[in-house]
Amino acid sequence: MSKTFSIGGIHPNDSKFSKDVSIVDLPVPERVFLPMNQHLGIPAAPVVKKGDTVLVGQVVAEAAGFVSAPIHASVSGTVTDVGLYPDFQGKRVQTVVIETEGDDWLDTIDRTAQVKQEITMVPKDTFQKIQEMGVVGLGGAAFPTYVKLTPIEGMNPEFLIINGSECEPFLTSDYRLMLEHGQELMIGAELMRRVLGTGVTGVIGIEKNKPLAIKAMQKITAGYLQWKVVPLKKRYPQGGEKQLIDAVLGRKVASFALPISTGAIVQNVGTAFAVYEAVQKNKPLVTNVLTVTGSDPKIQYNYRFRIGTPIEDVLKTAGALDAEGNLLPHIAKVVNGGPMMGKAVVNMKAPVVKSTSGLLLLTEKETKRLEPGECIRCAKCFQACPMRLQPYLLYQLALAGRTEELDEYRVFDCIDCGSCLYACPAHLPLLDLIRLAKNTSLKNIRKK
Repeated sequence: MSKTFSIGGIHPNDSKFSKDVSIVDLPVPERVFLPMNQHLGIPAAPVVKKGDTVLVGQVVAEAAGFVSAPIHASVSGTVTDVGLYPDFQGKRVQTVVIETEGDDWLDTIDRTAQVKQEITMVPKDTFQKIQEMGVVGLGGAAFPTYVKLTPIEGMNPEFLIINGSECEPFLTSDYRLMLEHGQELMIGAELMRRVLGTGVTGVIGIEKNKPLAIKAMQKITAGYLQWKVVPLKKRYPQGGEKQLIDAVLGRKVASFALPISTGAIVQNVGTAFAVYEAVQKNKPLVTNVLTVTGSDPKIQYNYRFRIGTPIEDVLKTAGALDAEGNLLPHIAKVVNGGPMMGKAVVNMKAPVVKSTSGLLLLTEKETKRLEPGECIRCAKCFQACPMRLQPYLLYQLALAGRTEELDEYRVFDCIDCGSCLYACPAHLPLLDLIRLAKNTSLKNIRKK
């Protein structure tokens, strides 16, 4: 019997149009832009300067604190600038720019396709390698992976859950990884399990709308005594950390508590693959996989990209731009991520980064919002909310500017999943106002 989380949730159309498209390599870009804030926490500190030459895999920025991660060159060439550049939303961030020359890698990196099955590194060294290689969570938040694997006094991990649900509509990069690189990501998952301790049980959660992935991973986990695959009902937002723990273990993460408080640590399948490459191949996180998709059947791709590749380069290769470099007439908007939690791209020259999972191409009709009506207190947003919040109330408080009251109604428990917005029959911009209110509340808290 399939499992799922116990509170709220919705059932949007999958729209997994690119699920049968194999991963292919994007061309090496002419230049890359490597932002220092590609992870949650303190931005990395550049260790290169203009004029320096670098090889693929070379450190260009060091971790600047405990919750931080190093950044490595994804191309070989010359550093042409270290300065402020706008990200995909237009925010200027410290960035290392590299002009590509050839494709020369550090000779310590194993670039062969052969799967290295045998695990020879002891857990202590594995932990350090994950840290050195700049591996971060690739499920969205980009939290430094080694931090999640760091023991917390009084909290002992019992389960390592690998998130293979990929519940966000349209996106298929994780699905393709499970089909094409299941062995490698399984080894990466086992490496993390050993870091956490031999008594930890490994679980891979995959939604039932991915039967081929379930079958493939069940076959692979048959060779691991400590691992099992748990099929999950199709339900959004199943991939949320708290929702996945509830679905797999039936345990709930309390408000303001860490997931480890339930005895579980969650990592994404992409993170597991990155750990495999870091430990078994000595390869830093310089590539990842993203989906380019939308309703146009001619533009459906799963690309392996170099971190820092400009978004316009990705879209040009996908055939989404005309000869002048503009979006094709039927494409009105590009979203970084999926339709539920993604954000609109306003700067096409900005790069794709470590945690970029997809670029969604939307038509004018698909982006047009319906005229909002009046809230009739139907409670559909409340029923859909996987955190059992009262979105209609948070919306009204935000609308009235009463942000000081939001804490009382657990606004910071909101995971920005958009379920309330999807469920609202009055088409109210619930999530938009709640996000703005959260930011305002956070600023007020910091001022205190």
